[in-house]
Amino acid sequence: MKSFISAIQFITILPFGKPGTFEPQGMIQFFPIVGLILGIMLAVFDMIVCRLWSIQAASVLDLIFLVWITGAFHLDGLGDTADGLYGQRPKQKALEIMKDSRIGAMGLTAVICGLSVKWAGLIDLNEHRTLFLIIIPAYSRASMLFGFRFLEYGRPDGGTGHAFFEKKLKPGAFWGLLIPAALSLLTGWRAIILNTGFVLVTILIVIFYKKRMGCITGDMLGAMTEIMESALFIIITAGCMGYMK
Repeated sequence: MKSFISAIQFITILPFGKPGTFEPQGMIQFFPIVGLILGIMLAVFDMIVCRLWSIQAASVLDLIFLVWITGAFHLDGLGDTADGLYGQRPKQKALEIMKDSRIGAMGLTAVICGLSVKWAGLIDLNEHRTLFLIIIPAYSRASMLFGFRFLEYGRPDGGTGHAFFEKKLKPGAFWGLLIPAALSLLTGWRAIILNTGFVLVTILIVIFYKKRMGCITGDMLGAMTEIMESALFIIITAGCMGYMK
């Protein structure tokens, strides 16, 4: 339970458990479960706002709800990662830029583009809307597990993510992925699009990080989550819209 509570406290602002609980090695496996909890809360929130406003307005409110409930934790990582990785800067310079708390032009642009893509996906999400609102946040948080598993930590001499990489993540830690994968089967043929999209986007991000930096940081893990969430929302609506046409 301490590891589960630690995961909730680390990637959300939910007041759950005793404050200050921190189990870096144990919490990682629970990231997909926390994503599932976020997804359920988002789905309930969406059902309420969709009764009061248009789908366009409700989708904006959904975005704001996700940003609020996560404390903009992953968005901060996306902005810092975009600032650091843009251009042909050497690895150490990129790491230095990502460590800077200030956001630059590329970081701001990345955040705006990411939220715009996510909003575009949300407003076209009709079939199985509630299910996808539950599943996709779980998948996006689960994507971080692949970063932990297949990439080295970029700040071995220190950093907020150092404690997470002291031991290599074991394959058994991926058990949380089984729940969103099982739920996706309830969407029929769309499960193929969703799961294929998840696999492809994960592979592309890991390969890009490997080639560009040869490592990963906490900011890059946050960016991975945001990119995955936006990508899956737009991929599943593109697939559904294309099929309907």
